[in-house]
Amino acid sequence: MAILYALVARGTIILSEFSAVTGNIGAVARRILEKLPNNGDGDGDADSRLCFSQDRYIFHILKADGLVFLCMANDTFGRRIPFSYLEDIHMRFMKNYGRIAHHAPAYSMNDEFSRVLHQQMEFFSSSPSADTLNRVQGEIRTIMVDNIEKILERGDRIELLVDKTSTMQDSAFHFRKQSKRLRRALWMKNAKLLMWLTCLIVVLLYIIIAAACGGITLPNCRS
Repeated sequence: MAILYALVARGTIILSEFSAVTGNIGAVARRILEKLPNNGDGDGDADSRLCFSQDRYIFHILKADGLVFLCMANDTFGRRIPFSYLEDIHMRFMKNYGRIAHHAPAYSMNDEFSRVLHQQMEFFSSSPSADTLNRVQGEIRTIMVDNIEKILERGDRIELLVDKTSTMQDSAFHFRKQSKRLRRALWMKNAKLLMWLTCLIVVLLYIIIAAACGGITLPNCRS
């Protein structure tokens, strides 16, 4: 899965989050929220985008309607799809919770909306139609990517730890798919081998019988 973590927050108050891997991603995300410029509980920027890199991952941030929409993805995944994911999450969240989002307590939407974060995370990470739609809608404008250490004070640096052994649904799906393909290939190989062995046995039997019966037309064995 290319997008591994996502949250929706008002200032530093997290309203909903989902992580596809284990580790301390949530702690790093909270530190980012604390250090974002103008990230109080007010309206903030009408619509601004930021990117921060940490190791082989990039935190993508969309600030809109006084809220922060954040996701973390592999650095090889580009910018367009993660921000399209955040725009989609922004639209869905405001449609369902726009009237109460600015007064809701922490994690009050998590039970319901974390499932949406997960579902859309899988779609934008693996569905080819997601990128096709994004290309039709237009390219995301170029966004400067800063190292996360620039927004953290000296001594506040947190090492980003992602558990590589964590099992994700898409990895399991691809593993099952590859396993089925491998079993099918092995079955075809065994079937072909069995067919050739059967043919070889039939030919050998015929040669032995022909030798005992005086030739390929079996003259001595005819009644």
